[in-house]
Amino acid sequence: SIKLLLNGEAKFPEVLNCLEQAKHHIHMEYYIFSYDDVGKKVVDVLIRKVREGVEVRLIIDDFGSKKNKKMVKRLRKAGVTVHRFMPVAFPFLAQANFRNHRKIIVIDGHTGVEGGINIDERYLNNGKHKLYWRDTHIKIEGPLVNQLQLQFLLSWHFTAKKKFPFAQPYFGNQFNTQGDATAILVASGPDSPRPFCMEAILAAINQAKLKIWIVTPYFVPTDQIITALQIAVSNGVDVKMILPGKSDSHIVKHASLSYIEPLLLGGIQVYFYDKGFAHAKTITFDNQLAIIGTANMDTRSFYINFEIAALIYDEKVCREVDKSFENDLKSSKQITLKQWSKRSLYNRLLDSICRLLAPLL
Repeated sequence: SIKLLLNGEAKFPEVLNCLEQAKHHIHMEYYIFSYDDVGKKVVDVLIRKVREGVEVRLIIDDFGSKKNKKMVKRLRKAGVTVHRFMPVAFPFLAQANFRNHRKIIVIDGHTGVEGGINIDERYLNNGKHKLYWRDTHIKIEGPLVNQLQLQFLLSWHFTAKKKFPFAQPYFGNQFNTQGDATAILVASGPDSPRPFCMEAILAAINQAKLKIWIVTPYFVPTDQIITALQIAVSNGVDVKMILPGKSDSHIVKHASLSYIEPLLLGGIQVYFYDKGFAHAKTITFDNQLAIIGTANMDTRSFYINFEIAALIYDEKVCREVDKSFENDLKSSKQITLKQWSKRSLYNRLLDSICRLLAPLL
């Protein structure tokens, strides 16, 4: 059973409700876990559940969540086991390499949450932050939770140097789900023998017959991705891509813009989302397959960071993701090759300079 959660407005109430129902364990793994209004609510629940006898394990990336010492101290004092992923001694000098970019929750081995939304109030769009954040998450119930739990176990073994039993109630539970989706997880990182997230996307692009609809916040692609999309258009596939009109990274945005011309020349339809920051990482193929996860379409996600995504074969989920895509198009502006060719020399030069930095982004 896959439930689509659009933006923090849908995710955070669902997550808080699921956490409240935990009976045995709560496992969380996050790149950004902010100690703001949303983070404090989650922390309050975690502390309350520990007092009820629930096991709570939390992994936070030391680079993405470096400004929350007070939160970690409070959690540990209450009995929550917290570990930082690959601690850095001098955060202000550290590069964002080899970071744990995953967002995972597993509750009692039967409920999972995964997607692009960190624990941070800016995803809530409550007026406190100027930039509107558009993102996508999913709630999972069923055997796929075992795979999500396994990924957490591997991260826990790496950070805590400990394991928890590969047995019930962590794994192998009975599921009474109402959904009938077929799904699998793909995970990759710098320790992977191959870039599995990129390979999954490439395989799906190469097999598409009707349409490929993409939303990605950071587009610094490999040559394989661009070529595959161009070939798909040549085969008659409708390829649309929504990129952020507004971004949280000036350099990455301009590096992404340097790739727009070959997309347009290849017949790919490109749209800029103007309502806010399009931070979702979703792709749908032929009304049959949806990929929803943490991986951006960039070299960092494919080769450098630890990422995860769900490959969901379900027409209902695809329709819901496509509906959100169509809704996002209403707040987006299509870019034509004629318009793009009229960009100022300054902007084109800026794009080119930022592209030189692309391997480092």
